[in-house]
Amino acid sequence: MARITFSLLLLCATFGLPGEAAAQRYPTKPIRLVVGFAPGGNVDITARLVARNLTAALGQQVIVDNRGGAGGMIGGDIVAKSAPDGYTLLVVSSSHMINAATVKKSPYDPVKDFAPVSTLTIGPHFVAVNAALPVKSIQELIALARAKPGTINFGATGTGSLTHLEGEFFKSAAGIDIVHVPYKSTSLAFADLVGGHVHVVFSSTVSTLPFVRTGRVRALAVTGAKRLAAFPEIPTVAESGLPQFIVDSIAGMLAPAGTPRHIVNRLSAEIRKFMATPEMRKMLAAQGAEPGGSTPEEYAARIQQEIARWKKVVATAGIKPR
Repeated sequence: MARITFSLLLLCATFGLPGEAAAQRYPTKPIRLVVGFAPGGNVDITARLVARNLTAALGQQVIVDNRGGAGGMIGGDIVAKSAPDGYTLLVVSSSHMINAATVKKSPYDPVKDFAPVSTLTIGPHFVAVNAALPVKSIQELIALARAKPGTINFGATGTGSLTHLEGEFFKSAAGIDIVHVPYKSTSLAFADLVGGHVHVVFSSTVSTLPFVRTGRVRALAVTGAKRLAAFPEIPTVAESGLPQFIVDSIAGMLAPAGTPRHIVNRLSAEIRKFMATPEMRKMLAAQGAEPGGSTPEEYAARIQQEIARWKKVVATAGIKPR
């Protein structure tokens, strides 16, 4: 009996435990990083930064595969149905959580069919107005909207988008009546904002800044929990009198449900490591964003919070899921 026990101990010492060995072997081949959006956008840029850093950290090529369409659901469906082995991953935006509130029949469950890995970037939006609009603060915008109910409008990129729901959330939080004007693209919304055909736009800092710098658009506030380091003079909506209004555009990484925990943890740890570097912080700050980097549990909790929040906004606004 003692001889058998000694042999088993020797075997474990020589080869290691199965889970440990698998963790050491991963990855042994290239990794596919699916992005549910077209090349060139903010989510795609984030994904390519992540792919570059993970390639260096893991010693295997991480290849970005853009599968745009349906608000990210085409890419999401591919990954949800992929083998849970750590070789097919997904980069998502806030639309992943918003789709849970606005899409009646999704090809996958946004919670049950995925294993959260980590947040990647967190970026607030600007509340921007046409420079000719006689308001210079959130409170002045609210006062104008209350004085002229139903006459102030806001442009957003499509019904059910983050920018649309932001407007509806703002409308509810401020107790005002402003009108949604849907656009097919951010550029079209800004063209009308500059032209004075639309009064307010909720949009990313990257989209807004070129117009702010020319003086054609005024940024009243940022939608995040704190002021942006690059623009400390611009207050948050929350500190401007609407403490409950905090909105961020969140990019994150998911794996298929059932992906081994040691793989999820390894990926999450590597992401947190390079997201904390001064290089990444500087690069993202220039875009008005902050590095993410969270544990799988933290990201899972954030997903649940976002879904619950947007379901409430959708219900309050009377938006019918498509």
